[in-house]
Amino acid sequence: MNLKIGSRYLPLVVDLDGTLIRTDLLIESFFAHVGRDPSRIFTLAATALTGKSRLKAEIAQGTALDAAHLPYDQRILSLINEARSHGRQVYLASASNERYVGEIAAHLGLFDGWFASTASENLSSEVKARRLVEAFGEKRFDYVGDSEADLPVWAAANKCIGVDLSTSLCTALKKIDPEAVLLQPSDNGRRNWLKLLRVHQWSKNALVFVAPLSAHLSDLRSIAVSSLAFCAFSFAAASIYIVNDLVDLEADRKHRTKRLRPLAAGTVPPAQAMLAVPVLLAASLGVGLLISWRFALVLGIYLVLTTAYTLYLKTKMMLDVIVLASLYTLRVISGAVAVSTILPSEWLLGFSMFFFTSLALIKRYVDLAVRVDGGLPDPTNRNYRKSDLGTIGALAAGSGLNAVTIFALYISSETVHRLYRHPHALWLVCPVLMYWIARALILADRRLMNDDPIIFALKDRNSLLAFGLIGLIMIAAA
Repeated sequence: MNLKIGSRYLPLVVDLDGTLIRTDLLIESFFAHVGRDPSRIFTLAATALTGKSRLKAEIAQGTALDAAHLPYDQRILSLINEARSHGRQVYLASASNERYVGEIAAHLGLFDGWFASTASENLSSEVKARRLVEAFGEKRFDYVGDSEADLPVWAAANKCIGVDLSTSLCTALKKIDPEAVLLQPSDNGRRNWLKLLRVHQWSKNALVFVAPLSAHLSDLRSIAVSSLAFCAFSFAAASIYIVNDLVDLEADRKHRTKRLRPLAAGTVPPAQAMLAVPVLLAASLGVGLLISWRFALVLGIYLVLTTAYTLYLKTKMMLDVIVLASLYTLRVISGAVAVSTILPSEWLLGFSMFFFTSLALIKRYVDLAVRVDGGLPDPTNRNYRKSDLGTIGALAAGSGLNAVTIFALYISSETVHRLYRHPHALWLVCPVLMYWIARALILADRRLMNDDPIIFALKDRNSLLAFGLIGLIMIAAA
């Protein structure tokens, strides 16, 4: 690197992870690396034993970085531009691998030089402080950082600037530099966490109530157990949402709406998100075991399948759709197992598979339609092409109408006569289902649906009226 010291102002040195960018490149690149090939985790485990710097180099060598779409902190960019406007030199100093740091510095074009980790040296904490003192001299540079690892660097700096520090770290920094500048985070932390956990999508887990209600189990125990099952699946789903967002960071940042997700936008630190995953999993399995070991087993199957989907199966054409439908159906199965330790009827399982396959195909249709309309290339994290749009729409329609057919056959079965006093009234459900499925497809084709048909249905007035009508018909039939 070319260090041009000689300005009458002290140089400004800026940290990268958590400072210039609102993310952690090691965590982000690790999930991207493993997400492309899960078997790589064994190689990384062996490499980690040889040192953190070699681990970073191994990941950087096998996984590219898209510097243009990283979540840069506008406050730090303004600070850099202000320093440059006053003739100060600005340097980037990071513990991330040299490949990534060099690409970011070249993309921004704002730095006079940069420091980074190599395969043999991890540029963090005391090592970074020593390198900067060697380059500029003790107390001959100002430093912008964000973590406890930066304390030795701040101790060697002239002016200290802290970014989004915890209360304890603020106290420690003030002891080093009583006049340190503190850039504090916004007050939207709770809202960002709710978005990360996708609390608005927990409504999908209400499917655990379907089997008990369809079997007319509405006693207090069944409702209480189903509510616990809802909580268990919500915690499990939230943990997988985080892992999914970590794996899909690069693709999400290029998406029209997904770029606003907390991890993609950098409003929740990846390290904190990672720590939340085991906590949520422990809570999920704990509640599951409280219900029964059979329910916990179904929950475990759900976790294994959804993890496999996140890391591998979602890149396989049509297999991803079938797995999504299976994950919804597993929620239905778990509801039956939770209250009675038996599986739901074959009719309910068949209806669920076809109905949710239709919804999964509509979701893929919407994703591809966004790319067609925006002139974007074929998705890199899904094995679909824009030319598949018509075929996917036809498959969604066929699967949805098959679900209606299964429901019609169910009305003629002996099972329905044991559960309903007026079973013929259930025929009124069929036209309502056909209306909703056909309307969902047409709205998707008109680009009037967001990227998730279930969430859309929960916000759409006509959908709510249709589902309410179906509920009333089933109550009247009973």
